[in-house]
Amino acid sequence: MSDDNNNTERKRPNILVTGTPGVGKTATASLIAEKIGLKHINVGEVIKQHKCYEGHDAELDTHILDEDKLLDLMENMFQDCADENVGIVADYHSCELFPERWFDLVLVLRTSTENLFDRLTDREYSEKKRSENLEAEIMQVVLEEARESYDLEIVQEVQSNTVEDMESNVERCRVWMEQWIANNS
Repeated sequence: MSDDNNNTERKRPNILVTGTPGVGKTATASLIAEKIGLKHINVGEVIKQHKCYEGHDAELDTHILDEDKLLDLMENMFQDCADENVGIVADYHSCELFPERWFDLVLVLRTSTENLFDRLTDREYSEKKRSENLEAEIMQVVLEEARESYDLEIVQEVQSNTVEDMESNVERCRVWMEQWIANNS
């Protein structure tokens, strides 16, 4: 999208699903895409597929993100979807790197530390990585990042502890999208 492209020119909204690793972002975003007809972009997969990293941090066991390469790729994806009249639901554990103009709703998923501990253990996260992510969830790091990076009106904090929570969040997005389309047509 060009810098002057904003949500009034698009026919479908774009949603960012964000939160600490393990809160259910990809599952929720996939379900939103399926149920309300948006294109799902798993940003972590885009990073892997297109090698959008500058190296590896062995201590944290993670890649060092090449933000410029990622944002250039995603800019093209967003433009293609806008041209095709398709909305996007993207998921990623960070939100501050994305231009504010890309998203009309930022859904910040939160989960209990007990659930998060179990999910990260199931993923075989190292003790250090698991502890850092639990601390990030407790300290509301991603929620605060979202509140600092986007208009407060579009940032929604929702629970993601159960399948029922996920279904409720998808329904919430469906209702929100219907209103967005009505307001922007």
